[in-house]
Amino acid sequence: MNPLPPGSTIGILGGGQLGRMLASAAAELGYRTHILAPDAESVAAQTASSFTRADYHSRIVLDEMAAGCDVVTYEFENIALDPVEYLASNVPVRPAPQALAAAQDRAIEKAFVGKLGGRTAPWRKVTTLDELKDALAVIGAPAILKTLRLGYDGKGQVRIAHAKEAEAAWDAIGGRPAILEGFVSFSHEFSIMLVRGRDGGMVSYPPPWNEHVDGILARSTLPAPQEIALHWAEAAALTGRIADALDYVGVLTCEFFATLDGPVFNEMAPRVHNSGHWTIEGAACSQFENHIRAICGLPLGDTALTGSRVEMENLIGGQVERWQAVLAEPGAHLHLYGKADARPGRKMGHVTRVTR
Repeated sequence: MNPLPPGSTIGILGGGQLGRMLASAAAELGYRTHILAPDAESVAAQTASSFTRADYHSRIVLDEMAAGCDVVTYEFENIALDPVEYLASNVPVRPAPQALAAAQDRAIEKAFVGKLGGRTAPWRKVTTLDELKDALAVIGAPAILKTLRLGYDGKGQVRIAHAKEAEAAWDAIGGRPAILEGFVSFSHEFSIMLVRGRDGGMVSYPPPWNEHVDGILARSTLPAPQEIALHWAEAAALTGRIADALDYVGVLTCEFFATLDGPVFNEMAPRVHNSGHWTIEGAACSQFENHIRAICGLPLGDTALTGSRVEMENLIGGQVERWQAVLAEPGAHLHLYGKADARPGRKMGHVTRVTR
């Protein structure tokens, strides 16, 4: 199991800001990167060695990528599974496709984590309005209706305050297959970012306290409050079991609720994660560098904090206009993603503050 030497090429599926930061981390270690994405605007292409704009389903394009890359990874989990499985038959893909399969369907994900001993909110899969009504009768309201697929940053989710709102909620998600989740009483939200190498070795970062506004992450802060620190070991252990079960290689992120009964698993992301952006300046080795290290078979880096306090603030939509003020702030580290259109709810950049 020889490590991939510098000068090799890493393929990245996806053209967003996570790919952008992965490409930067790879370049610092001497690797070339090739981005494949269908988007006209690819901010990842701005930092990568090369870029192909094409549909993920083109076998010609996938064959060219497999021939030109030594390993392939991905920066988001909503890519279709078929192209990734096809690539994996011709070039190493890390994390492996089975991680995508587990993360892309909320019902599969919840059942999978439950079998590993994870604690989840009460939930039920629903495929019809009648099934939704039956689930509400069992789980009760308030509850949240979430589409099985393609939900992130609060998208594809509807809150149901009373059972009589079932029909409106079902229409709101387009009558698509979904899960109904009961509400969980929690004090804080947090995430575990775990890195698993090709040899099965693992390291994890201290868990940040994640604060959301309108379903979008607004701020991550470390060290986390005691309510989160109490659950760190248990949550990290579950994330490790998930990684082992999937034979995972790379950064795996699991989101949790801190409750009186212990950590409650919310969802997993088989990739680097927004709640780990603080690691660029706030950890000895960033999540992006550690992901590159893992997929290339290199030793995993140190996850210790570089300061006594670390805060990452997302710049969402028009908040990016504060960039000059941020640059004038002593100790602030500004990251802009190169996006042209500052739409409401769109992540345009982030700023990290480290107190030594």
